[in-house]
Amino acid sequence: MQRLLYLLIPWIPWTRAEDSAMEEIATEKEAEESHRQDSVSLLTFILLLTLTILTIWLFKHRRARFLHETGLAMIYGLIVGVILRYGTPSTSTYDKAISCSPEERAFTTLLVNVSGKFFEYTLKGEIIPEKIHNVEQNDMLRKVTFDPEVFFNILLPPIIFHAGYSLKKRHFFRNIGSILTYAFFGTAVSCFIIGNLMYGVVKLMTFVGQLNGKFYYTDCLFFGAIISATDPVTVLAIFNELRADVDLYALLFGESVLNDAVAIVLSSSIVAYQPTGENSHTFDAAAFFKSVGVFVGIFSGSFAMGVCTGVSTALVTKFTKLHCFPLLETALFFLLSWSTFLLAEACGFTGVVAVLFCGITQAHYTYNNLSPESRNRTKQLFEVLHFLAENFIFSYMGLALFTFQKHVFSPIFIVGAFIAVFVGRAAHVYPLSFFLNLGRRHKIGWNFQHMMMFSGLRGAMAFALSIRDTATYAHQMMFSTTLLIVFFTVWVIGGGTTPMLSWLNIRVGVDPDQDPPPTNDSFQVLHADSGISNGVSRTKQESAWIFRLWYSFDHNYLKPMLTHSGPPLTTTLPSWCGLVARCFTSPQVYNNPEQLREDDADFILNDGDLTLTYGDTTITANGSSGSHTATTSLDGRRTKSSSEEALERELGGDYEITNRGTRLVFPLEENA
Repeated sequence: MQRLLYLLIPWIPWTRAEDSAMEEIATEKEAEESHRQDSVSLLTFILLLTLTILTIWLFKHRRARFLHETGLAMIYGLIVGVILRYGTPSTSTYDKAISCSPEERAFTTLLVNVSGKFFEYTLKGEIIPEKIHNVEQNDMLRKVTFDPEVFFNILLPPIIFHAGYSLKKRHFFRNIGSILTYAFFGTAVSCFIIGNLMYGVVKLMTFVGQLNGKFYYTDCLFFGAIISATDPVTVLAIFNELRADVDLYALLFGESVLNDAVAIVLSSSIVAYQPTGENSHTFDAAAFFKSVGVFVGIFSGSFAMGVCTGVSTALVTKFTKLHCFPLLETALFFLLSWSTFLLAEACGFTGVVAVLFCGITQAHYTYNNLSPESRNRTKQLFEVLHFLAENFIFSYMGLALFTFQKHVFSPIFIVGAFIAVFVGRAAHVYPLSFFLNLGRRHKIGWNFQHMMMFSGLRGAMAFALSIRDTATYAHQMMFSTTLLIVFFTVWVIGGGTTPMLSWLNIRVGVDPDQDPPPTNDSFQVLHADSGISNGVSRTKQESAWIFRLWYSFDHNYLKPMLTHSGPPLTTTLPSWCGLVARCFTSPQVYNNPEQLREDDADFILNDGDLTLTYGDTTITANGSSGSHTATTSLDGRRTKSSSEEALERELGGDYEITNRGTRLVFPLEENA
């Protein structure tokens, strides 16, 4: 026996080495299989996008408008989700549950000692006891379920930045007061109405015994905040294709751009609501005002960070020779723009707000400093990224309906959510439009209001906000319901946009640079032979006085400081600022008397900016008169003063003025 032991002992280390080698081979095979599944999952989404693009081309070729590209992406995602759910075999490595009852909380990272070897496990989320035996057995479905941070850090930034970078400032600032009212007050009203209605629905579910988990009032308000984020991408795309009324387009687009930013900050403020005491879900005045302070602080901080990043990029592109290297210029522009989102998130602010206002600032200042090649590249680059990211998200929505592991569908909650969303949108649009019309010269008509009510689609932002946190029963129910609401609004409301435009008699086929004819308002515009655009006066009349002041400040100080356009700072700043003026004034301003200006002009003017000259008398738009300062040359032709030349450049823009004429602005006389 002892001799037998001597013979077996040398074989023990060799056996252990062989087992270790077999484990390494198995680990390598698992890594290779995981890599293959990752490639297949990414290939699946690429094929989805490819199929969507080809179908979009077919729809455009056939001029079919009953279904938008986002709806197509969702349908293809649903089909692939069904195939992955029911057509792929189970490949799970799930063995059994290990009890850790002495622990009071779940750990994000767990080290497990198995026969002297340590293995690392990460937290995937909570599983309710009723579904402990229904843990997903398909590794492929796990692969196509993305980390929610992928949406926020990779897919959302190009979508939001493109919205700000492609903003049509002329129409946006014409309706800025209404847009801000809808975005801020409207979103807050919609949030609280939906939240309170859903709290009643939750109480009803509790009464009938349909609520299987905790659902607090703050959860209802959170749902109201995320579902108030409108994303009428389908409607706006049809508006753009049909060239619908520019004011309606500006109202919807401007509201949706700012509405997303307000919704995400509002949801963060509701999460920050922490009353003192034992019951953390009761009303507490101190916690309420703290949440309001969090809202103001996060929004203002994110706004300032986005603007500062845009200003920094403008200064870099102005005072360097990057325009000689368009590739480097475009790459730097792209990186600084994307880093704005990540910087804001790293500092505890909201990247969506920061990157939105960064895009607006970049379009207003940095765009003027770029070389022609970089201008085209940046526009096209972010347009392509926006298109791919948005369709990717909508494809994933269809996929998630079958691949997401934590769906909680409640018929009562779903029906109540649809009713609450409808009521919240109605309370958002109609009362605010009534109050806005009290101060608007060009009223928001009933057909516009009905179209805005109809166009309150939910999309990428609502989905991204709901999927970001699905750890609790309440949030899982909110995510599943949000998914169904997005499906309904994109398919049904998006598909009914064209018939609704016809039914409401909304103008289509409108030139976006052409203003609608004047209506029965306080001014009538009469023209002689003038090459100046009609939209100049209308924007001047409609723009809020604070933005007229902003335009003057921006034109005289900020544009010359951050771009190569505008009057020299040496002529606008006080004499004691001479050093600063000389440092920030670009040499191109002195060398180019025409002064570079951007293509998408603001056209926001002061009341006295439009003048009419007869002989020796100058009549302004408000009726005041003054002495004429222009001179007459020896051959009898009138010579324009420098201020008139600057005004002509501002008004004329890219239009070539061939005939000089007269432009009158008279108050309408009411008929007796």
